[in-house]
Amino acid sequence: MSRYALLILPAFNRVYGESSIRLTRSELAVFADVSEVEETRIGGVPYVTFEADSPDLALLSNLSSVYAIFGIEGDLLRPLEMTPLDRLSSDLITIQKYAGKTNEHFTKLLLNVTVLASDFPLDARLSVLDPMCGRGTTLNQALMYGYDAYGVDIDGKDFEAYTGFLRTWLKNKRLKHTAETVPVRRERALVGRRFNASFGLSKEAYKAGEAQQVTVVNADTLRSREFFKPRSFDVIVTDAPYGVQHGSKAGGGLSRSPLDLIGRAVPVWQELLRPGGAIGISWNTYGGSRDDLARILTAHGLEVVALPDFEHWVDQAIVRDIMVARKR
Repeated sequence: MSRYALLILPAFNRVYGESSIRLTRSELAVFADVSEVEETRIGGVPYVTFEADSPDLALLSNLSSVYAIFGIEGDLLRPLEMTPLDRLSSDLITIQKYAGKTNEHFTKLLLNVTVLASDFPLDARLSVLDPMCGRGTTLNQALMYGYDAYGVDIDGKDFEAYTGFLRTWLKNKRLKHTAETVPVRRERALVGRRFNASFGLSKEAYKAGEAQQVTVVNADTLRSREFFKPRSFDVIVTDAPYGVQHGSKAGGGLSRSPLDLIGRAVPVWQELLRPGGAIGISWNTYGGSRDDLARILTAHGLEVVALPDFEHWVDQAIVRDIMVARKR
């Protein structure tokens, strides 16, 4: 067994940073079979250290919080080569700034934990759905990994903000792409808007059909089945409304409990998930307990996955946690 040290990214906001060491320890336990995981101060700087037998460094390079990986050799640290999956410029994740934006490091953590709970490897070409996508933080992280990204959101302003941002970003990066927004009608009635984009890392890749897909639908998540076919997605990942700054719109009213909306939506989402896939949900525990959410998921044939502790304080009205469930 050899000993290793993870240096945590310095870019966390203050509140999330206070939980970063503990969250890294929990995420690491999902990523790899490790032991003796602890916080260690080296040169006055906190690291997460652990013991492992030949860990997969390519996989560990995708930890949401990792800045550098070192092998510990006596009193010295030996830098190890990192090869993360990220294939696009990081400003895809960082440019957008707005009130209520989910911390992008947490979004990456949620996506990582969900994929690793599924039957599909992190480095596969996956299809990811965020059924309450807001302004697209989860979609952008999926694109960073080379996945195809799909989203649904009822808020027209968020839909316009995200699709406008992505159009501009693709244009500024001079990536070969197509992008269009079209109305969606059922029996001549307008039921939503759909944004479709396709892009390649190069003109040659795009012409060869090696293009990533992005689709966002401006509609109620409870109607997601009207826009996507059953068993379309490998993983479903969403950060549920916290019921504080924005309530959950369901059934025509405004609910302050995220579990009210999730309870109605899970049967729809479950149909869209492929066998072997997983649903990852983060939510405000003040709006419902772990047992309440677990009952909703298991009632619809999903298997809740045992996870380390990911609960953490966000502000005085929000304590956020994660739950993941598999479809067999």
